[in-house]
Amino acid sequence: MAIKTIFLDRDGVINKEVNYLHKIDDFEFIEGIFDACLYFQNLGYQIIIVSNQSGISRGYYTENDYKILTKWMLAKFKDKGITILDIFYCPHGPKSNCECRKPNPGMFIEAKMKHNIEMKLSWMIGDKEVDIEAANASGIRNTILVRSGHKIDESNSAAMFFLDSIQ
Repeated sequence: MAIKTIFLDRDGVINKEVNYLHKIDDFEFIEGIFDACLYFQNLGYQIIIVSNQSGISRGYYTENDYKILTKWMLAKFKDKGITILDIFYCPHGPKSNCECRKPNPGMFIEAKMKHNIEMKLSWMIGDKEVDIEAANASGIRNTILVRSGHKIDESNSAAMFFLDSIQ
């Protein structure tokens, strides 16, 4: 049976944006993220995180640094009763020709294949247009852009909805 999923970008949606975030001390959850995720779970959605992490390829931090931070973050979600089904990340830089870096749909397609996700019933919540483009390219039409600091051209955006906060 296919599942419905909420896909979340990490930086700017789950946590406050910090350039090339890789230290636990610099990680600050966005207010309302735990309540929102509990709400999604109660509606029967699985939660998956999809995140570009080009700081790895740029040499700002290692893949192990990323994994340590991710393990810590997942423990915080678990402490709040939230299950994150999976996390997909792209370690490549913007000039790579990979299929996983948003706006390419690779992470979404991999998630769909691994977890039998019904994309038409799923949602993407991001803070940049590339999040929406990747979701749309994978068959997700239900999209939300959160105004968390990045400039958003709402008149030309493919997002269905715009929110000031995930709360």
